[in-house]
Amino acid sequence: MKNIKSFQQTLNKISESAFDNHAIRLFQFQASHNPVYKNYLHQLGVAPAGVRHLRQIPFLPIEFFKYHPVKTGHWQPQTTFISSGTTGQQPSQHALPDLAFYHRHARYLFEQQFGPLAGKVIVALLPAYLERQGSSLVSMVDYFIRQSQNSKSGFYLHNHDALVSLLQNTEPADEVFLFGVTFALLDLAENYRLNLGHVTLVETGGMKGRREEIIKDELYAVLQQQLGVVKIYAEYGMTELLSQAYGQRGRFPQSTAMRVLIRDINDPFALLPAGKTGGINIIDLANVHSCAFIETKDLGRVNADGSFEVLGRFDNADLRGCNLLVS
Repeated sequence: MKNIKSFQQTLNKISESAFDNHAIRLFQFQASHNPVYKNYLHQLGVAPAGVRHLRQIPFLPIEFFKYHPVKTGHWQPQTTFISSGTTGQQPSQHALPDLAFYHRHARYLFEQQFGPLAGKVIVALLPAYLERQGSSLVSMVDYFIRQSQNSKSGFYLHNHDALVSLLQNTEPADEVFLFGVTFALLDLAENYRLNLGHVTLVETGGMKGRREEIIKDELYAVLQQQLGVVKIYAEYGMTELLSQAYGQRGRFPQSTAMRVLIRDINDPFALLPAGKTGGINIIDLANVHSCAFIETKDLGRVNADGSFEVLGRFDNADLRGCNLLVS
């Protein structure tokens, strides 16, 4: 690997067959140039030169983003994303030297799934995120709104009447996408009965302590019955990652930039085969400036077709805003 910039430029051109090779190259680079990850590998007694396959790579526990600057190389942050967490909890921090790269990559992943942003109506109901600083989700959706170049696009906080009026006065040709945090979507569904069959709903997860968690099937049933939506996608992302996945009915296809592996809940260094439930490990090649190999606190499984599902959280894990519904 020559340098980070050249790796970034090829990120969206990586084929599925070439993923492993790119991941190993990035691992070798970060094992040498990321002090936190390098020390973690040293404490484990892992010699990076001996790592030849993805299954040999140790994943950095996500908690390191709470207490250490996880950085590869020497650079000054342009911005820092901060997780929401709850009162009294230490939030994660993910520093970035180049916000434009995050935006371009997020746009690529969205357009790969849904087509060009230009002209679409992008509306967002993200009250918990808008009311704080440092949200990567708000930064991404704000960029989408600007790139849509549509005067109907925008954020909504508590002004549900204005949001409903806008949604009811659009039609299929407008290509409307509503990004919404789960508790706010349920609030909307309790107060309105709509027919939004032309709207693509993207639920970003998260009750933020406002409601009790419910299973996804129950959530989707309420949203379909009350809001009349048919096309419901979940967005899987988090502060510590720069890639996102979009999936219907809780199944997320793996992108060219991200790979999900499942670890044994009793042995974090043992990986499980398809169909088995365990802890989610993520390789995110977009995390070139931080660490691309993250051990999350989410539970899930990889299916035989390569898609993955998020099934809940480890006991006592901090609640985070990325699809925490148990199913």
